[in-house]
Parts: sequence; structure tokens; C-alpha cells
Amino acid sequence: MEVGVALAGLMQLATSDPDVRRQLEETRKTKEPMEEFCRLSTKLGFAIAEMDLLTEGEAMYAQMKRSVNGGGDSDPMLDYEDDYYEQFFADLEQRK
Repeated sequence: MEVGVALAGLMQLATSDPDVRRQLEETRKTKEPMEEFCRLSTKLGFAIAEMDLLTEGEAMYAQMKRSVNGGGDSDPMLDYEDDYYEQFFADLEQRK
């Protein structure tokens, strides 16, 4: 399952089930938050590997940059623009 698809499904589950939302938010308080997030996501049926989560955002951002300005990098990255993990929680917070 693609990371974006898994995160979308996980978001839908988290916004419809307060217990799942709480569990996901609790992973942020652990010693290894991304590892725990991926472990819980997989347990919930949305298999996400840490490395895939880390690289997917960077790959998407690089692809967008190449398509917009021919591959040159002439503007700064916005906060969390390439970080699917942080973006997931920012989006979840917006859905309260």
C-alpha cells in the first residue's frame, strides 16, 4: 500500500474513531514516536514502514520541484512540506 493511501485511510479512521485518534496521538509521547506510529498504523491495517514514511515526502517534494521549475531549486521549502509524518498530525489537529 502506498504511503499516501495508507495515511489517508488512517486519517479517515482517526477522525471517525476517538480511541484510534488518542492512540495515534499517544505515539508522539514515546521514546521512538515514528516507530510507534508505524507499528500502530500497521496494527490498524495501514502498513507503513518508517523509511517509506521518511522518503515518500522527500520524493514527492523533489518531483514537484522538478516539474515546476525544471529541476532547479530556487525557493525555500515550507515547514513540513516534505514531512508526511508531521503533516499527518498537523492535518489531524485541524480536524478537531
